[in-house]
Amino acid sequence: MIQRIQTVFLFLVAVAMILVVTFPVWHQVNPGQTQIMTLDAWSLVTKDVASEEVLEKENKMFIGLLAILAAGLAIFSLLQYKNRPKQMLINMVNSLVMLVIVGLMVWVTHTANEAFNPNVNGAFVLGFWAMFGGLVSNILANRFIRKDEMLVRSVDRIR
Repeated sequence: MIQRIQTVFLFLVAVAMILVVTFPVWHQVNPGQTQIMTLDAWSLVTKDVASEEVLEKENKMFIGLLAILAAGLAIFSLLQYKNRPKQMLINMVNSLVMLVIVGLMVWVTHTANEAFNPNVNGAFVLGFWAMFGGLVSNILANRFIRKDEMLVRSVDRIR
């Protein structure tokens, strides 16, 4: 049924993935406070603080595309409420996609930090933490789907 609690959690997964695509993931400022490096789901941008001029821009589109894929999988899973085993499988695949996204974010930020300012770590911001909110929501949705499936099976045994 679409009015179950897992529907809310799957919707939150989709919202979290849209937040990942929309907001920055990571910021880093160089030692002289003259340049800032920002990672979002689409690119890694180095800007001059004073003039706001873009000094360097690297394409990181794969993070954004995977986040859109995760949002799509969450919406598709939400619509598969009549087939709970299929819904659980889609959510497990979505968890793997989201873990790959987290791994890519950490790898990109680590390599960028080593090149830009290895003495100080950058700051993860809303886009990164929304990713973890989506992961937790996905896990909770799968838990409640599994709970519903076990309830239906137990009722079938009584008949």
